[in-house]
Amino acid sequence: MLNLFPQNTPDCEARSRRRFLLQVGTLGGGLGLSLATSLRAQAESLAHEGWARSQHDNASRNCILIWTRGGTSHHDTLDPKPDARADVRGEFGVMQTALPSVIFSDLVPNFARHADRFAVVRNMDFLQSAHGLADALMLSGWKFNPAVNYPCYGSVIAHARGYRDNMPPFIQLDKEVDRLFFGGTAGYLGIAHNPFEIPGDPNAADFSVRDVTPPGGVNLARVNLRREALRAIDTFQRTAEQQPASLAAIDQYYESAFGMITSPQTQRAFDLDEETPTLRDAYGRTKFGQSCLLARRLIEAGSRFVTVSDGGWDTHRDNFNELRKLVPPVDQAFPVLLEDLQSRGLLDNTLVVWLTDFGRTPVVNASAGRDHWSKAGFAVFAGAGTPPGQVIGETDGEGGYVVGDTYYPQDIAATIYTKLGIPLDTTHTIGDGRPMRLCHGELIPELMG
Repeated sequence: MLNLFPQNTPDCEARSRRRFLLQVGTLGGGLGLSLATSLRAQAESLAHEGWARSQHDNASRNCILIWTRGGTSHHDTLDPKPDARADVRGEFGVMQTALPSVIFSDLVPNFARHADRFAVVRNMDFLQSAHGLADALMLSGWKFNPAVNYPCYGSVIAHARGYRDNMPPFIQLDKEVDRLFFGGTAGYLGIAHNPFEIPGDPNAADFSVRDVTPPGGVNLARVNLRREALRAIDTFQRTAEQQPASLAAIDQYYESAFGMITSPQTQRAFDLDEETPTLRDAYGRTKFGQSCLLARRLIEAGSRFVTVSDGGWDTHRDNFNELRKLVPPVDQAFPVLLEDLQSRGLLDNTLVVWLTDFGRTPVVNASAGRDHWSKAGFAVFAGAGTPPGQVIGETDGEGGYVVGDTYYPQDIAATIYTKLGIPLDTTHTIGDGRPMRLCHGELIPELMG
């Protein structure tokens, strides 16, 4: 946990609000958003507040994105091929879903039972079969371009909508997004709109959130006491240094930092113990299950876009045994998330999307694994007006190629943005002064309602 309030500071009288912000600091490593940068974004977002509040309908929608990093096998989950030869169909059987004539793998019984709650896109061509490049493409709708780093969905929403109720607009749970080609980041929108990363396991007894959780032994009363002490010290510095303009500028971030740390609403949002044991059990006492529950709490508290990232899905070896460990937490939590959102009146204005890098090869390799495959795979959509109970498109008898109409990453992007109320012709000015259109994809009409 980050040490916001060190016990032994020999020169504490000389430390200022700026030192406090340096202590608040960063989430460490990667390209995640620090609290100090996050607070600057909060201040900047005030300029957008009038615009944001004038929007209605889709503009008030939020998003929970499930990202399974590595490439989830479509054959072994939502697009099985039971009539194919053994080295294609694999080790799992199939089961009837809640939709007539639609089958899923028997590895996802809960998805099968609740198939009338969401829509599956089976006619995806991912255009890319390399890690990193796939993350950049699938999370933005743009192929990687070394000259232009395109922003991901969450960053676009953060830029357009800004802060609400002291909550960072874009949060990523865990660090399972490949940043090699800047996937899942703000790109040309600037680092202020990068995700606020929360590493760790929400299912762990000692789970805490750096930058918003005071360290052990420091309660909120002591936080307030120290704030008053720092205020007194800095009042003295203000007089001594005669730099009122610069100190006033720091004040804004200083007070906002304390506001985020001490806000009861922010504290509650990250406290899973406020949920009933029954509901926590329903999501599953797993890292993935409790991450989905935390995502719902964050949306409810005011965040606008939450990515639940989950790793380990690159199953080149021992595909079937690996999936026996990876799939059940997702199969348990995803339908419960939809039901929970629905029961709280949140599903109508919360888009839930499951995306992954790409599909896996039809033929099982010599290591009992499946390799990268860009020509087929799936995406799942629910909520925010998505007509449920659909399976859109199809693949051939071996699950290798799309039959008929095909959708691409840019079409996923167009659909997500439209559902969230972001016009596709939105234009940003990038660093060299050029105008950049947000998206060139086409809507997936079956998902629009």
